[in-house]
Amino acid sequence: MREAETAREENRLPPGQYVPRGRPVIHYGRVPAFRPETWDFRVQGATASGAEHRFGWAEFSALERATLVADFHCVTKFSIMGNDWRGVPAAVILAAAPPAPDVRHVMIWGEYGYSANVRLSDFTGSLLAMELDDKPISAERGFPVRAVVPHLYAWKSVKWVRAVEYMVEDRRGFWEDRGYHNIADPWREQRYSYQEEPGEGPL
Repeated sequence: MREAETAREENRLPPGQYVPRGRPVIHYGRVPAFRPETWDFRVQGATASGAEHRFGWAEFSALERATLVADFHCVTKFSIMGNDWRGVPAAVILAAAPPAPDVRHVMIWGEYGYSANVRLSDFTGSLLAMELDDKPISAERGFPVRAVVPHLYAWKSVKWVRAVEYMVEDRRGFWEDRGYHNIADPWREQRYSYQEEPGEGPL
């Protein structure tokens, strides 16, 4: 049985990736403290109404939730297979705080100004996860909320999420500004900005 499962996992591995023992944790900077009385989640930028939308912790926690089982591919080449995430689908946020009609990109903002840009089409299928394997996400993995953009390299799955910004024009986030690929498709090994083809980066 284990051999069959290993074979299935290998078939799901993008080029250049391997399955490690355990679940490595990588993050930039310190782990922020969570204060529910002051925590909020904001939807800003080019919203349909032109106004910023704000959800306190109680409001955000009450939003509809869903489960997403997905593999997790780190740009450092390890992949963690079959993660069971649960949280608020991005589609719920898009419905509660719609973007303007000309929005094509989203910036996902985390604590301390960390950010990652994704196409609106990539964000639509993502999850704002609050649980992993039926337990609250641990602090070092992004508690209380982290993005999960399952089909892109994991730096796009921002930890400690506090806001999303709707954008009419694309611009690079934290790691994209520091030489990582603007799109980050692991099946195309889009790791670094020098690999970008015309049209894959902001103008």
